Amino acid sequence: MKPLFKYVILFLGIIFAILIVYFFVGYTKPASQMKWGVSFSLKHTKFLEIDARETFSALLDDLKVKHFRLILHWDLIEPEKGQYDFKEFDWQMNEIEKRNGTAILAIGMKTPHWPECHLPQWAVSMKKEEQQEAILSMIENVVSRYKDSKVLDSWQVENEIFLNFGACPWRDEKFLAKEIELVRRLDSKHQIIITDSGELSFWIKTAKYGDILGITTYKRVWQEQIRQYVSYIFPPVFYHRKAELLKMHTGKEVIGVELQAEPWCANSIMNTAVWEQKETMDYKQFGENVKFAKDTGFDTFYFWGAEWWYYMLTKHNDPEIWNEAIKVFKESI
Repeated sequence: MKPLFKYVILFLGIIFAILIVYFFVGYTKPASQMKWGVSFSLKHTKFLEIDARETFSALLDDLKVKHFRLILHWDLIEPEKGQYDFKEFDWQMNEIEKRNGTAILAIGMKTPHWPECHLPQWAVSMKKEEQQEAILSMIENVVSRYKDSKVLDSWQVENEIFLNFGACPWRDEKFLAKEIELVRRLDSKHQIIITDSGELSFWIKTAKYGDILGITTYKRVWQEQIRQYVSYIFPPVFYHRKAELLKMHTGKEVIGVELQAEPWCANSIMNTAVWEQKETMDYKQFGENVKFAKDTGFDTFYFWGAEWWYYMLTKHNDPEIWNEAIKVFKESI
């Protein structure tokens, strides 16, 4: 081996070791106060065969949830072209307002929940340019309707847009910029959240857009490639140090918009036995994820899986996580 090549290998090895130490060694100071919230999807309540309003009311009144991320799936709010149905979302916003809560509204073609991209049937066969025109029209209607709401905290435009996950017809960075520009023009008062994977990205590209970066945080999942349940090895300091670098580079804040609190199964929840669901989420894992979130040093996290908590409570008479969540939300600011 030539001497120069040896030095290059040595140099790269040192750099790699420094990165490992920086991102994987050390601790953070937990946030002194936590803002806890939940994501809520009408589609998920339908999938779990639970009543959406009953579930939402239980989150508000039993768990005392104050902060929501409401997911406005395109196919639900515009089932027919140009014909909008805001009935359920109006009801949700009104119920939150009665209790002095807040809501992030997630909008766009790609919004949380499988299959990620939620095109109405009438838009599926359209050309890309036609779909984009329809998306902008939909966003304009949504923003115009809710921009003056006392409940509105911020907008989330699209979801994990640079992560190649989900059944989506296309990805278009220039179009994302158009969506954000439209939201800013219609509503200059509220900030825009852009989301990215907490584990599978360094966030720099995503954070160029929007005002706040929202990250997803998953701890134990089904890994299809090896056909096993696995736990991610990333420690809390991994997220904290990435956020520090991002703050230095862009000045932007990082919050947790999707903290795992629901099983990630080999098959869908409805086709998975309860004992297997608990391979990736039970009350112990829930508690570990809560502690993990605090240990990142971030002061804001929204749980993913609140509909499933109510499903377990009402369909399986299993209140373990529901009761743990009650304790968590007593701490929330």
